[in-house]
Amino acid sequence: QVQLVESGGGLVQAGGSLRLSCKASRSIFSFSAMGWYRQAPGKLRDLVAAITSAGITDYGDFVKGRFTISRANAENTVTLQMNNLKPEDTAVYYCAAKTRFGRPYDYWGQGTQVTVSS
Repeated sequence: QVQLVESGGGLVQAGGSLRLSCKASRSIFSFSAMGWYRQAPGKLRDLVAAITSAGITDYGDFVKGRFTISRANAENTVTLQMNNLKPEDTAVYYCAAKTRFGRPYDYWGQGTQVTVSS
């Protein structure tokens, strides 16, 4: 069974930066894609960023130009660099992985809280 463990969340002032990491329990090459979603209370989970096994990236419109997703393949780790954070970025951020294109994400981490103050 695969495990995804997030780290790097915390409280930051608006305009600041955070770096989130997701460590997988097996090679990330075994997944067709990995990504980050976020969810605020009472809201659905929204895609923040995703990266495929081929290195193709996708971003939610609300974070384009501010966030960057990357891979450290040898360390089985996916990173989300978040710059110029805004209060509306406040949410629980979840790492996710999927085994097949065109299918829902199969595995989810427990989440890490990101809080941006004004």
